[in-house]
Amino acid sequence: MINNEKEYKTTVKRIAHFQKQAEHLRQTEKNSENNRLAASGFLTELDRMNLDVREYLWAHPSRLNDIQKYA
Repeated sequence: MINNEKEYKTTVKRIAHFQKQAEHLRQTEKNSENNRLAASGFLTELDRMNLDVREYLWAHPSRLNDIQKYA
């Protein structure tokens, strides 16, 4: 869970980095099955981080403290 603006910005940077890694694998891996296996970890983590970003952006700043209490 993203708790503040600093964590949000860090997560956005990590998302960009993981996307570049997945793109690099896609361009350099010759075997499609190896590509799928290697990229799956990056894609799973991308899904998780994107969900965290979505939840953070969805919550109004005035509600973040309330949400953190129940998380």
